[in-house]
Amino acid sequence: MKIVIAPQGFKGNLTALEVARSIDTGVKHVVPDAITSLIPMADGGEGTMQSLVDAIGGNIFEIEVTGPLGEPVTGRWASIGDGTTAVIEMATASGLGLVPVDKLNPMVTTTYGTGELIRAALDTGCKRFIIGMGGSATNDGGAGMAQALGISLLDNKGYPITLGGEALINLKNIDISGIDPRLAECHIMAASDVTNPLCGPKGASLTYGPQKGATTEEALKLDQALNHYADTIKREFGTDVREIPGAGAAGGLGAALIAFLKAEVIPGIELVIQATNLIEKMKGADLVFTAEGRVDIQTSCGKTPVGVARKAKKLGIPVIAIAGEIGNSYQSIYNEGIDSVFSIAPGPISYKESAEKATNLIADVTERTLRLFICGMRKGQSATG
Repeated sequence: MKIVIAPQGFKGNLTALEVARSIDTGVKHVVPDAITSLIPMADGGEGTMQSLVDAIGGNIFEIEVTGPLGEPVTGRWASIGDGTTAVIEMATASGLGLVPVDKLNPMVTTTYGTGELIRAALDTGCKRFIIGMGGSATNDGGAGMAQALGISLLDNKGYPITLGGEALINLKNIDISGIDPRLAECHIMAASDVTNPLCGPKGASLTYGPQKGATTEEALKLDQALNHYADTIKREFGTDVREIPGAGAAGGLGAALIAFLKAEVIPGIELVIQATNLIEKMKGADLVFTAEGRVDIQTSCGKTPVGVARKAKKLGIPVIAIAGEIGNSYQSIYNEGIDSVFSIAPGPISYKESAEKATNLIADVTERTLRLFICGMRKGQSATG
């Protein structure tokens, strides 16, 4: 048998490669001589950098950058392939996990550190960038990133505006004459698992601001600031970023990447599928395993299992999803190419115990699932024989 194993990591517990290895263990318990391809996946959020390094090969670098609240943090970026492609996971510099819950404040958090990561990659000669936009603590429209790359955001007196989303309301002019000239030779791809516009009811501020600590009043102020930001960009550069799908990703970082770096916004899972050459590796497979920490109705909205399944279905390959847990309305995934989904829980079990035993539980459910799959294959062969 040829089996492709293309899972996402279990957030906060196992990386995508670790999940893939556990599935592989379960497969080999049933079919020791199975030909397995382990292809760690991600959708642009947490784990994208590690997944691409594990799948393609590369090196991860750590540098001190400006954190979301302006304090120094250790950011990470990776060089993959031939060393000219950089993978930047903005959450390592500007993410929610870097801000204590009692200090969450999207009015002042900044993406400046993300710009510093881009600069660090430029210093090594990178010309192709994959920027993962999930998990941000920010709502500054990517202004901080732009400032770190030499773009001046000026108020009506010609002074630089302060960092943070709230300060955008004071923006009068944008001067790009100081932008790092090396960016002109770069191809920027922004990986996102959301398609939100920059402004409005489904925009960055009103949709995600509350998750980052904004009150209802603050979210409205941030939306107003991003509207003003969009007006200024359109007036000075002719680009209307307000309604572009994905411009609202990462608190509007997508908008800055589009407007200033001419980035191409790509669904995260599609970008990872391209980078890992998944479709070619699927050809001739008998079965595909994918996985996610929680499978529910959100999985159908561009998450890893569905992204993998859609490609497999075009090749006529059955797909089984393994889940840490199964949530409400998960059945929607059956319309997207997944044939069946199995939880790793062997029975009533706490989240703590499930997390602690996840490696073995994944292998166990894979073994049970594959035995059932092979049983069905034999019955089908018998019926047609």
